[in-house]
Amino acid sequence: MEVRVLRAEPSGVALEAPLEPNLNHRETAFGGSVAALAILAGWTLVHECLRADRIEGVRTVIHTSEVRYVAPAEGPFRATCGPLRPEDWSRFLRVLRRRGKARVHVTGEVTCRGTLVATFRGAYAGLERHRDR
Repeated sequence: MEVRVLRAEPSGVALEAPLEPNLNHRETAFGGSVAALAILAGWTLVHECLRADRIEGVRTVIHTSEVRYVAPAEGPFRATCGPLRPEDWSRFLRVLRRRGKARVHVTGEVTCRGTLVATFRGAYAGLERHRDR
């Protein structure tokens, strides 16, 4: 996919992919690449939030995702998400500490040259490594 990180902070994530390695038969971005970039952006946001809070030993995985395609991407496409709502992140951390696993929802969008291509919603699970087997 040749993903490039434009921004990766707890306040937000932006990832970009060029069109050429992600082409479909219509010469636009393959829907799977659009979805994968959005999922990766959400995962990166959760990862960066955990890192900022100095929380180690937590494996982050996608639990569910939904992508709604709005328009074709005819050039490089960018997935952005964040920040998480403070109350959602606090609840995630509280449940993680108590149960060893928790879920948080991330929303975002994928754009191409300023045009909305897709919207994204994903639930990410955090699993303490010593409890996830």
